[in-house]
Amino acid sequence: MITMPDNHPHEKNSVTDLEKDAASTSDLSVVIPGDKHGWLSHPIARSLLSWGVEERGTVPVPEEERVDTQYYKIFFVWFSMNFNILSFSTGTLGPIAFGLGLRDSCLTILFFNILACALPAYFNTWGPQTGMRQMIQSRYSFGYFGIIIPAILNLIGLCGFNILNGILGGQALASVSSNMSWDVGIVIIFVIALLVSFMGYRVLNWYERVSWFPVLIAFLVALGVSGKNLYNAQPAEPATAATILSFASVIAGFVITYSAMASDFTMYYSPNVRRSRIFWYAYLGYIVPIVLLECLGAAAVLAAPNVPSWTEGYGTDGNVGGLLEAMLQPGCLSVTANIACTLYSICFNFQVMVPAMSKVPRYVFSIVGTVIALPLSIVGAHKFYTTLTNFLSLIGYWASAYGAILLVTFSTYNHAIWNVPGRLPWGAAAITAVIMSFALIIPCMNQIWYQGPIGITSGDIGFEIAFPLAGLLYLPLRKLELKYQNTQY
Repeated sequence: MITMPDNHPHEKNSVTDLEKDAASTSDLSVVIPGDKHGWLSHPIARSLLSWGVEERGTVPVPEEERVDTQYYKIFFVWFSMNFNILSFSTGTLGPIAFGLGLRDSCLTILFFNILACALPAYFNTWGPQTGMRQMIQSRYSFGYFGIIIPAILNLIGLCGFNILNGILGGQALASVSSNMSWDVGIVIIFVIALLVSFMGYRVLNWYERVSWFPVLIAFLVALGVSGKNLYNAQPAEPATAATILSFASVIAGFVITYSAMASDFTMYYSPNVRRSRIFWYAYLGYIVPIVLLECLGAAAVLAAPNVPSWTEGYGTDGNVGGLLEAMLQPGCLSVTANIACTLYSICFNFQVMVPAMSKVPRYVFSIVGTVIALPLSIVGAHKFYTTLTNFLSLIGYWASAYGAILLVTFSTYNHAIWNVPGRLPWGAAAITAVIMSFALIIPCMNQIWYQGPIGITSGDIGFEIAFPLAGLLYLPLRKLELKYQNTQY
């Protein structure tokens, strides 16, 4: 691993000086007491804080304030985020988009999730150690300004997930109400999620601890009533390596992208916690709901042609909410847990993308994220499967490269320089490594929208190539960057 030097040859600033520099450009959490023009001095802001709204944005949590020892909460955060109909819908892509049978779909789901879930689960362990948001940690690889590019890509991914969840939630909610359109259902879903994300860490953790239980009951009842129909799946053509690997890239894209937001939910935990404890809580929070519901989705969509009511509910435009309603109406509001967490993480990406925005209250960007995703969900509601397949397959590539670079870089961070551009890497090495890796990733793609010369034969191995290639490219590029960066001081 590459350890970033804490000092340049002639640098004389002390850690205390650097901390003062960082605080001078930080967000609400470090507002100078008595500043009459600060955001916190506004009566509305004070009222929101008195109601328990979290004000902290991108400023790291000092070690003495990392006192949360209820580590099990991270399991429920990820469990609730993934125990919803988006996981169910992702599983349906195996049969629908890639022509896989039930056995091949479920085996692909199981084994590729075993691998893919490990990366974001590991990044969860960085929160207690650093007290930093995931995108702030990424500055130590991509630099103060270089991280803007990953932040933009992550914003696109997070908004994309919210759009997909909004579509599914709106479909499901409208399906259980004869007088409600998909559009109205989508609006209701986003309003609930916005309220939760607006409040911040405490309310978010409480909501994630309880939101999964009614969804579990609904799915269990659905299986009890309709489970017998899952055995009526149509026989499928023998799977090929190409179809399995192409479906696997979609599976990986679904979970690997959590890497860019992982520590946003663990930065308040005590740094004394064993890293293995956080890892396993997070890992189980990913893999248990994802594998179960993706396999259920594959089984349900294969059985649908043999069950008239399921066929009618599913329709011709990919109404997964209608399919679930036909099985017994589970999960209408299950997506709110995912959207709420995603809106929460979106806030910090805005603040990293434009550092001046760190002075704007965190909760404002929950509203901005909703304003962006809500109309796009309504527009894209009738093109769900095309949107889902293209989106999940594409975002997995850059997220895989991003995760590899962070793993190569991670060492003991100098926490004082998190907001000091001159002390952080330029970011040229990380960005160049990602860009160069796509020279091989693109030929290895095999998706509905593009088939590369390698991928058309082997199946989609883009994300498998992205991870080791980006990491290997970064090592010499970072050494070169260090050589030239050090000469500037």
